[in-house]
Amino acid sequence: MSLYDRITALHGHRPWGAVLDAGTGRASMRWLLGLETARWTAVTGAESMAAQTRAEIGTRMREQDRLVVGNWADPGLLAGERHDVVLADYLLGAIEGFAPYWQDRLFSRLRPLVGRRLYMIGLEPYVHGVPEDPAGRLVNEIGRLRDACLLLAGEQPYREYPLDWSLRHLEQAGFRVVDAQTVPIGYRERFVHSQLDLCLRSVDKLRDRSLAAPLLAHVADLRTRALAHLAREGALRHGHDYIVVAEPA
Repeated sequence: MSLYDRITALHGHRPWGAVLDAGTGRASMRWLLGLETARWTAVTGAESMAAQTRAEIGTRMREQDRLVVGNWADPGLLAGERHDVVLADYLLGAIEGFAPYWQDRLFSRLRPLVGRRLYMIGLEPYVHGVPEDPAGRLVNEIGRLRDACLLLAGEQPYREYPLDWSLRHLEQAGFRVVDAQTVPIGYRERFVHSQLDLCLRSVDKLRDRSLAAPLLAHVADLRTRALAHLAREGALRHGHDYIVVAEPA
């Protein structure tokens, strides 16, 4: 069962009404288009993601639907609006790339927009410590290398926060937590290639090519080791996502 299917099950027979996808992308839009909504508004911070989302939508956007490019740090974004359901799909971690060090204000920013329910999907941080299991060490190493390459290229890595942090800040922002659940992750080839390909794109931007060469070799070595583990075990089983259901208090 996907994370979106879990949210659908948690929502039950309640009407969806007006839905706000507060950090949209192709995956969440694919799910959103399958719901019986009165209208939807989808927000992204990047024009490139808006273009990908438009491609996913195709001809299925109705007159009452909207795709908006904006930054939640802008107090004017959707000011005065209210939506029955708000989805914050990995938004907490992703917003670091658009409004660094602003995550502690995200839930209070979304609170006036939530008419009935907020569904939040988050990722328990995995770039910390040294995991004991081989899969955990590989996932950790991929994350550290990805972030290092992004920083060297002058870009901003995502910053994920754990479930207990999210629960505290939701309550501080005026939400009542209705449910929270964790979902174990089994990373597969798509994860390995997407994260390490991101390293390659970052390394290509480095002006110091003497630094680029060993980084490229390290990326290749890590890709080989991760794919070998996948061939043996079928997945890199480490960490978990979490889903939180919250309502205005």
